[in-house]
Amino acid sequence: MEEGQKVVDHLGALRGRRILIVEDEYIVAWDLAQSLEQIGASVIGPVGSVASALVLISEEAALDIAVLDINLGSEQVFPVADALQARGLPFVFATGYDPSSIPGKYREALRFEKPVDSHALARELAGGLAGDG
Repeated sequence: MEEGQKVVDHLGALRGRRILIVEDEYIVAWDLAQSLEQIGASVIGPVGSVASALVLISEEAALDIAVLDINLGSEQVFPVADALQARGLPFVFATGYDPSSIPGKYREALRFEKPVDSHALARELAGGLAGDG
């Protein structure tokens, strides 16, 4: 199989997956949602606040993974990360924060530097979910 075909097959792991996006910057959220939907993912949200994200997490029975911006205006996303961890759901951070500003219990989560390369993010999400399902 050629390298290009491997990438396409790998991204197929996102087809039908339900991905929560928590991002308060409209353009960033829209771009990420569009990129993920183009490869077949089902985007939940995007939402731009902790409260909205927590409602979605409690209402959505079938979430597969989440993409979290750390800074949501005047609040930080860590209560959302806690709720996802409580459900055993993986997440990644898409942020301008450097790794030292992330509390220790989240340091194992993947972190994508803003501006996020949505294609690289999609490849990582697919890689993390490829064996899941």
